[in-house]
Amino acid sequence: MRAAAYSRRGPAERVLRVLDLPDPRPGRGEVRVRIACSAVNPSDIRARRYARGPLPFPLIVPHQDGAGTIDAVGPSVPRARLGERVWVYNACYGRPFGTAAEWVVLPSFQARPLPEQVPFELGASLGVPALTAHRCLFADGSVRGRSVLVAGGAGAVGHFAVELARWGGARVAATASSERKRRLARAAGAELAVDYRAADAAERLRAFAPRGFDRIIEVDLRSNLALDLAVAAPHAVIAVYATGPLAAGRPRGRPLPRAAVERMMLANLAIRLVWVYGIPDGARRRALADIAACLRQGALSRLPERRFPLERIADAHLAVERGAPAKVLVEP
Repeated sequence: MRAAAYSRRGPAERVLRVLDLPDPRPGRGEVRVRIACSAVNPSDIRARRYARGPLPFPLIVPHQDGAGTIDAVGPSVPRARLGERVWVYNACYGRPFGTAAEWVVLPSFQARPLPEQVPFELGASLGVPALTAHRCLFADGSVRGRSVLVAGGAGAVGHFAVELARWGGARVAATASSERKRRLARAAGAELAVDYRAADAAERLRAFAPRGFDRIIEVDLRSNLALDLAVAAPHAVIAVYATGPLAAGRPRGRPLPRAAVERMMLANLAIRLVWVYGIPDGARRRALADIAACLRQGALSRLPERRFPLERIADAHLAVERGAPAKVLVEP
């Protein structure tokens, strides 16, 4: 099969290459998926360029997320799954071969049914972003009747956080840096989208949620903390899933200002740190069930997309590193 791979860490154009590998065969409890779309996530970039320590495997085919069709099953997997349209997640977490290839083999439960009406492009975009968004929203209970603020509402996690929050019965506001991104957040269901850098951002958000926001989904806590504190409700949860722009590389550790910590204490705020690969099994099962329900109900939608053939995978990675305002997909 044709696959993209790297055997050392470094810039995409130096370490990623396309090569021929043996066609994979599923083992017990596994399925083989012919990949239609493979999605690039910031965590794929960090694993390839910024992670510390030696590579966990001599050769790595990147990308956790993708979508396609099951064309082979291993022992103990029902043959009825053959031909099933699926989306996959965590394809190369703890394994060497991800979805940047013509085929991927993975445990059967990591290949989730994709309804006929749902395009492969949306299926490939779910994985890391939708699971992250779900954990940020629902780790601390229902959001029904609550106010939710999504920072970076036009990004992949932000997009699904807006849609899942609306599906869960919340009132949703979002922040974004440009009018184009704010339109995307509103299209996903945000009732209000503001420029977080505007002088009146806090005033507009407080007018939307006078008692404050119960949940804040945060992509860059250090940059947005002052705004978050200005609009958070007492006992709110700030769920943080990233450490800032990918272009910043490895984040440098700086303590939060003491005054900010004191304000959080006085308001009894909680900060929840979310790492998608460490979501507890029960929470992941609930997230998968809720995402399946949303897909059946048409509650999740596609982001703007940029597509690259497998041979241009380095360009695809560079697009993500440079903050492309779209979901980047690779088509094997």
